[in-house]
Amino acid sequence: MKNDHIKVGITVGDVMARNFISANPEISIFAAIDLMVKKRIGSLILQKKGVLKGILTEKDIMWALSKQKYLEDIKAIDICTRKITTIRPSADIYDAVRIMKKVKFRRLPVVIKKKVIGYLTLKDILRIQPELFDLARHGFEKKEVGNMLKEGICEECEKFDFLHYQNEKLICDDCLKED
Repeated sequence: MKNDHIKVGITVGDVMARNFISANPEISIFAAIDLMVKKRIGSLILQKKGVLKGILTEKDIMWALSKQKYLEDIKAIDICTRKITTIRPSADIYDAVRIMKKVKFRRLPVVIKKKVIGYLTLKDILRIQPELFDLARHGFEKKEVGNMLKEGICEECEKFDFLHYQNEKLICDDCLKED
């Protein structure tokens, strides 16, 4: 039996961040990094006149650093994710988690008529509705990095991070240090 029509009763608009950080797509990569560090964020919405043009993530920046030595002339739009899945504010958060799982994104811009009005993260959803943890977890724990390290959701603190096997559990560095 499929649970494709389950509704939690909480909409994306109820949970989304309305005061998200955004920048012009032509921002230099160094200015984008500076903004992300100052605001303590892991991703940056790139928009022009309110229209979504891309999302720049820490992973995009790491990829660029691994491929090119000189980033002075690189703009955020040059390395950002442009094929973006979005969601409407009226969607149920259960549907948002299913979409995130399917496309393997932990963030979804919230749009109305191509205009970005909010930003939804998996962390936002799990803070409000932790019961969706198991649904989300199975979509994000498959990426293997080396023999012992995986990327996924920590079985102790429920944070998305790189994980280690310990005592038959996958746990993050922070929880590993606590033991």
